[in-house]
Amino acid sequence: MNRRAQFLEVLGIPTEWVPRERADAQAEAAPEAAVAQAAMPVAEVTVAEVAAVVAEPAVPVPAPVAPPVSRAPVAPPLVPAGPEPGLAQAGREAAIASMEWPALDAAVASCTACGLCQGRTNTVFAVGDRQAEWMLVGEAPGENEDQQGEPFVGQAGKLLDNMLGSLGLARGRNVFIANVLKCRPPGNRNPEPEEVAQCEPFLRRQIALVKPRVIVVLGRFAAQSLLRTTTPIGKLRGTVHSYEGIPVVVTYHPAYLLRTLTDKARAWEDLCLAREVHDRAGAGA
Repeated sequence: MNRRAQFLEVLGIPTEWVPRERADAQAEAAPEAAVAQAAMPVAEVTVAEVAAVVAEPAVPVPAPVAPPVSRAPVAPPLVPAGPEPGLAQAGREAAIASMEWPALDAAVASCTACGLCQGRTNTVFAVGDRQAEWMLVGEAPGENEDQQGEPFVGQAGKLLDNMLGSLGLARGRNVFIANVLKCRPPGNRNPEPEEVAQCEPFLRRQIALVKPRVIVVLGRFAAQSLLRTTTPIGKLRGTVHSYEGIPVVVTYHPAYLLRTLTDKARAWEDLCLAREVHDRAGAGA
């Protein structure tokens, strides 16, 4: 018996199963192996040797390492979003466009849509006849207007009243006077684009309610805002423009005329043009 068979016998495993091909090969070689084995000394296998083999610690086989699991980032829960800024502004403009005079007046008085509300004393809604055929549009309230809550007061207002008188108009009787902005910009600076965007819907609604036959725009900023242009006032003068089908005539701001007396003659020419436009609109009505 070979050494392997002795180990199996001691371990209580009398028969070792081998593949058929190997068994056949072993059977053919059995006579030669038997002769060779008879010539070799038989080594005795002791129980101690078997015990040593059995007790020998097995070489640990490392367990297969699972590949790292790729986890997709967990998306945060969806939070309902508010209306986009453009949609919110469009909704606000639509609401203003449907207001009648009492609601429009109240909306201007309580408006906090831009930062100008923080420094105002009064909002400056407008003054005059709400069914007038003439409408005048200025830029923004100054210090006196902010204090009194009325457009074109002080020295510039007095000059404007004289200009209106030359046309047979009066502040509280047959003309409506408003501004692009309803609150005073700090230091009488030019309005910012965002301030105009928030306040202009009020002016558009005022024009729609008054339905004037002619609009006289006073000053560069008011003209460029109403007509959506960057053309200098010197090139806007002398031409009849249009806003929502209403004729528009551009002239200088009264405060500018107080500083530049030589342009008063040009302002008178503008007023004469506006009167011609008004008369033609009345004849065609």
